Amino acid sequence: MNFWEFVGSRHQQLLTDAYQHASAVFQCMVVATLLGVLIGVVSYRSEWAGNLATLTTSTILTIPSLAMIGLLIPIVGLGVPPTVTALTLYGLLPIVRNAIVGLRGVDPALVDAATGIGMSRPARLLRVELPLAWPPILTGIRVSTQMLMGIAAIAAYASGPGLGNEIFRGIASLGSKNALNQVLAGTLGIIILALLFDAAYVLLGRLTIPRGIRV
Repeated sequence: MNFWEFVGSRHQQLLTDAYQHASAVFQCMVVATLLGVLIGVVSYRSEWAGNLATLTTSTILTIPSLAMIGLLIPIVGLGVPPTVTALTLYGLLPIVRNAIVGLRGVDPALVDAATGIGMSRPARLLRVELPLAWPPILTGIRVSTQMLMGIAAIAAYASGPGLGNEIFRGIASLGSKNALNQVLAGTLGIIILALLFDAAYVLLGRLTIPRGIRV
């Protein structure tokens, strides 16, 4: 059968895998965003702390994804736990780096003005600094999401959820009549999900970033 016939015959399974793939990436991005922004907030005021945070998250990203998941299996087992752990760790670098850059790029005059009207440090952070640093933070989230879409496919190695299962099944059965269709279906599914997520982030940016800051 051709590719479209294959998709039609397996559309239910492909939709299930796509949903699991998107869900895993989304949930890991929520956790990575919270952790990444928190690390950025804690470290951006100190040069050495910021460098340490960036270096640590950069080092994590240099570990091959297959090796990372393989190392996690003896610790957390198969399935969802190694997938969530690996994706969250891989998603940190762009968010941490952009959070630090964004917070350091806030105009000191605005911070001084907020201090002058009696704002506490937490209030300045939440109402002045983080909103102004949001555009680069959102950019970091977009970059992380695109990376995790591809990395999540490797989770099938550890019986993880997602479209990687289609790719791995196709590779394992190379030579059979539907092997290429399976690999292609999984790959195209990941590309489509990545484009949909990115479009959602563009919309989120338009809704949450004032026009003056965008310009």
